[in-house]
Amino acid sequence: MNPDADDALRLIRDSAAAIAPRQGDLGRIRALRFTRPGFDRAVWQQMAELGWLGLLVEEARGGSGLGPAELGALAEELGAGLVPEPLPFAAAIAPLLADAAAVLAGERIVLPAWQEQANTLAPGAATRFAGGRVSGAKQLIPMADGADAFLVATADGLALVERDAPGVTLDLAMTQDGGHFGTLTLSDAPATPVPGRIEPALETITLALAATALGVMDRAFALTLDYLRTRRQFGRAIGSFQALQHRAADLKLQLELTRASVAAAAAAPTPAAVSRAKARAAEASLLLTRQAIQLHGGIGYTDEYDAGLFLRKAMVIANLHGSAALHRARFAALAPDMTE
Repeated sequence: MNPDADDALRLIRDSAAAIAPRQGDLGRIRALRFTRPGFDRAVWQQMAELGWLGLLVEEARGGSGLGPAELGALAEELGAGLVPEPLPFAAAIAPLLADAAAVLAGERIVLPAWQEQANTLAPGAATRFAGGRVSGAKQLIPMADGADAFLVATADGLALVERDAPGVTLDLAMTQDGGHFGTLTLSDAPATPVPGRIEPALETITLALAATALGVMDRAFALTLDYLRTRRQFGRAIGSFQALQHRAADLKLQLELTRASVAAAAAAPTPAAVSRAKARAAEASLLLTRQAIQLHGGIGYTDEYDAGLFLRKAMVIANLHGSAALHRARFAALAPDMTE
């Protein structure tokens, strides 16, 4: 164990309490659902002031010089709070931006646009970049309506495209959790070349999504346990019924296996470890949040009760940056001799 690393993770988790308290009210989250852009620029500014946008940026450029483990710890806390701001996506690509000062200050939001089809891990190659112009289309960009610019992966390298540039069209599709995905269509749009490769940033985002799912299921489980302890039937707390205790124990096992898998990937973020964590987090978060609804009984099925918000978030995260099946296949290809 590294005491300094543990302290950094603890400080990051503590800092998240200002925006995503574990016991906090979800009124802000509810108010932002199905709105545009779906998150709060004032909260984004707070995130910038806390240094979150520069977690992965080297200190010489105004960042913290930390790594995927720290971003993952933050993503877990944001997942527990159902925070809609697309922090992990922006933070992961910030090191690629030559002029990141405005991004780190929270004055400008740049999001990655890399995917050309669903359920893939490879940046699409159909988008072209030549003569300072980009043509093509990217889809499944989370919370795209709040972006000022996009870092676009093309067959000819990375390109920075302004949201309001000529030739840029953005279409939105709402998601289960009240957020949205954007489809970016580029028709000879002016762009600035950006050195580097986006693949390492995509691995970091995938790990952060696994950690987000862990946070979602962790808080959903805590909410469920609290309900089992307080809801009474036949003169007893329903948590005293052995059948429900067994179901809760099974869910706790899934939670802790996911926690261990995410922690292992954060400590050594190889593609195989990241895929193992994402596959487990996707399946376990869906299982746990669905079971949480059932264990709450009729109240769990109402939109007014918070348990359903966690299931909706898990449904969105599960297939983002690759489904569980896709990541299992990649894990099997990269580490055929390993077993979970």
